[in-house]
Amino acid sequence: MDRRSFLKSSAFFTIAAATGARGASSRPSSSASAMRKGLYQFAQGVASGDPRDSSMVFWTRCVAAPGDAQHHAKRVVRTIPLRLEVSTQPDFSAIVANVPLRALATYDFTVRAKVTALSPNTTYHYRFIAGDDMSANGVARTAPNANEANGRIRFAWLNCQDWGVNHWQAMTLLAEESDLDFVVHVGDYIYETVGGPRTDAVETAHPALQLPDAKRLADGTLYASSLDDYRTLYRTYRGDPRLQTLHQRLPMIAIWDDHEFSDDCWQDHQVYTNEEKQVTQRRRNANRAWAEYMPVDWGDVHFEPDNPSFTNIRIYRDFRFGMLMHLVMTDERLYRDDHVVSEAAIARAHGHDPIHGNDAAGSRYFVKQDVLQRFETWDTEHFGRTPSILGPEQTQWWKDTMKSSPAVWKVWGNEVMLNRLWALMPGAPKTPAARLVIDCDSWDGYPAHKHDLLSWLKEQGIHNVVAITGDLHAFQCGVVRDDPDPEKGTPVIVDFVCAGISSSSFYSYVKDGWSGTPFAPLASTPAKLDTFLSTNNPDLCHADHDAHGYASVTVTPERLVVVFNKVKPLNPDRTAPTDALLDRTRLTVPRDAVEVHVERLSS
Repeated sequence: MDRRSFLKSSAFFTIAAATGARGASSRPSSSASAMRKGLYQFAQGVASGDPRDSSMVFWTRCVAAPGDAQHHAKRVVRTIPLRLEVSTQPDFSAIVANVPLRALATYDFTVRAKVTALSPNTTYHYRFIAGDDMSANGVARTAPNANEANGRIRFAWLNCQDWGVNHWQAMTLLAEESDLDFVVHVGDYIYETVGGPRTDAVETAHPALQLPDAKRLADGTLYASSLDDYRTLYRTYRGDPRLQTLHQRLPMIAIWDDHEFSDDCWQDHQVYTNEEKQVTQRRRNANRAWAEYMPVDWGDVHFEPDNPSFTNIRIYRDFRFGMLMHLVMTDERLYRDDHVVSEAAIARAHGHDPIHGNDAAGSRYFVKQDVLQRFETWDTEHFGRTPSILGPEQTQWWKDTMKSSPAVWKVWGNEVMLNRLWALMPGAPKTPAARLVIDCDSWDGYPAHKHDLLSWLKEQGIHNVVAITGDLHAFQCGVVRDDPDPEKGTPVIVDFVCAGISSSSFYSYVKDGWSGTPFAPLASTPAKLDTFLSTNNPDLCHADHDAHGYASVTVTPERLVVVFNKVKPLNPDRTAPTDALLDRTRLTVPRDAVEVHVERLSS
């Protein structure tokens, strides 16, 4: 079955055209029997996504309510008929689309519908109705006409929302920004692991997660493996009222990073141990759950559930917001080559277990630069090309999309850090043998591929490119050069890295990793670590590595302005702070200049 036939026949994805105002709302009759109320529920709320100038995707999950008469009937509910209503008015007095849908057990009772023929730059209200039960009302705004000039776009981005750490009040602050057009998620929407040895506090609103088929790592951590495990994670995360409110108020453009499948993953390999075990079915389970629960336009991208390959899904895509901004979203996990430095080889060099051990330190983190260079040379000879994060096909798509873009600003939805992050002990010689590359799971770990993309932007004369990034659990902003040596390289792009919503901060990881080493005093406080990393990486213009929060963006023809919104930590009694905002930092990139102006704002 080809993809379009699948989409048309399976009830997984529905496409319907808006037909203009249809008069009064089809709200359930007030005379309906009370016994029919409460048969269905929308426990995961509603969501919209992938806004374009004439279309929007709408999502919900509808299930039979436990305890009702239908639930106790002598049959299993496998299909629930429902409908989507879309209106230009909040009271649904001007309905433009009324779409019949079916929530199927096959897709965990999730539904998604793309409504086309909508008007550009227009606010729409939507809801789902099953029997006499109604979902919450959502609101979403279409993009400006792709080929018309426009003067302003406002959006926010977020990432790294671990259920089991800290709190989610940053979502409340984000949802309260009244003039945002949409929100971007750059990955780690869920975390596949639960439990484990870390003792980070978590808010009382988030009880411990239970996965039905979880597998256990050597340190006691449990990780999702089955489709039911991944679905359980999405169901639970989407049960949080703050995340529901965020989806209800703003359309989302989402991409994944690693934790939607497995920490530091590449293709269908998990890297919990040096074995880097290939787990194709687990990867496919993760793919399917993400496809079911995210409001993604599968009419434009690619999903084949019955394809046995782990590449049965393609999620990289791009969005036009008038002539002002072009958003290019990449997938930096499904096609990436293995990390350049072999974990097993490092294990053997140190006499460690090359299969069951974990030599992430020395291979993926805190890697000697000369070791990285040698392995990259070997990998290039092996592949016949440089090792890659995007893969050859997506790399060419990225280049073609950037080159052909007519927009003033090209914004790259990028999962992992582009900023250079190297470390050299004070007094040590400035040689590759003495220099550490701190994070080789990021673009620093694929230096030739990074150079290829950035030098191509330079050679093609493509200006006003910024990256919006996650993964690092820190606020960072820096100028990124085609050559990372400031004395040789030309500034090409600005990378804005947003701290996680709740996940343990980068500072906490570095402090633990450097404990007992000569680097330990350099991470004794967050301020010392920020100073040390900024000194070693002079192109960083802002660094706060002990932070949580989100980022908002205002784009105009003259400048692109990012505000980092940092939130307070969890209260000692494990309640989330009511007045959560701690401070804000504004960073401005002028048009046609690869530079950043930084201003600290009051909270």
